[in-house]
Amino acid sequence: MHELKNKINETTKFIKDELGHMPKPDIAIILGTGLGNLTGKIEDRRNIEYWKIPHFPVSTVKSHKGELVFGRIGNKNIVAMEGRLHYYEGYSLDEVTYPVRVVKALGAGTLVVSNAAGGMNPRFKAGDLMAIADHINFMGVNPLMGPNDDSLGPRFPDFCDLYDPKLVELAGTIAKEEGLNLHKGVYVGVTGPNLETRAEYKLFQIIGADAVGMSTVPEVIVARHAGLRIFGISVITDVCLPETLKPCNIDEIIRAANEAEPKLTKLIYTLIERI
Repeated sequence: MHELKNKINETTKFIKDELGHMPKPDIAIILGTGLGNLTGKIEDRRNIEYWKIPHFPVSTVKSHKGELVFGRIGNKNIVAMEGRLHYYEGYSLDEVTYPVRVVKALGAGTLVVSNAAGGMNPRFKAGDLMAIADHINFMGVNPLMGPNDDSLGPRFPDFCDLYDPKLVELAGTIAKEEGLNLHKGVYVGVTGPNLETRAEYKLFQIIGADAVGMSTVPEVIVARHAGLRIFGISVITDVCLPETLKPCNIDEIIRAANEAEPKLTKLIYTLIERI
C-alpha cells in the first residue's frame, strides 16, 4: 500500500507541474462510451493525455479518447476522464481505479460517473437515461481486497446510500425542468466484454437489477472508500428483455449512446452547476 501511495504522489506531482497554477478540481467526471462530448463545454480547458502521465493506464477501447481534461463548468473547477479503463481490457482493478485515487488526491470531493448500459426494465427503451440509485457487484472481484492503507480510506467502508440520494433527487428535479425522461434504478456490474445470455438477463431481473454494464462498479467502490460523494447515470443503449432479445453489436450501442449524448450533457452540465 505504501507503493500505491508513492505512485499517487508521483502522478499528482506531475499533473500539478504540468498545469502550473490551475485551481484544484471540485468535481471529477468519468465519461463513458460515446459520452465524451461534455468536455467540449468545459471552459479554460487543459488536456493531458493518459500516456504522458506517470503510472496512468491507457484505454484500449476505440470509443474512449484517453485524456484528463481540466477546466471549469459554471462556477466549478472540474477534472474529466475522457475515456475510462475496463477490467476486461486486461487491467487489474488497482489500475482501473487508479485515476479515482488520483482525482481524490488532486482535491476532488464529488465524482460524477456515466456509462452505457443494457436495459432490463420493461419500461426502458434505447436512448433513455437512468440515475443509478444503487448497484450490484456481479464482477466476482473487489478493488479493496488486500492490505488496506488507512490514509486512503477505511478497512470496512459503509455502502448505505452509496449513490448520494440528494444528488439523485437534484438530477430528477433538473430532468423535470428540462423536459427529460429520467428513470431511477439499480445497475449491475459484470466483467464483459461479451454481452449477456438470455438466462443471465433473466437472473439479473430476478435479483432486482434494471440495467447492466461493464464498468462503474469498481470506480464507485474506490470513490466511496476515498470519501467522495457519488452521482452515477446510465444511458440505456439497448433493450435486453430475455423474452424478446435480439442480436446487438457494439457499433449499435455506441450509436445509441451518441444519440443520447445531448440529453446527458444538458443534465450533467446543469447538475454540476448546482452541486
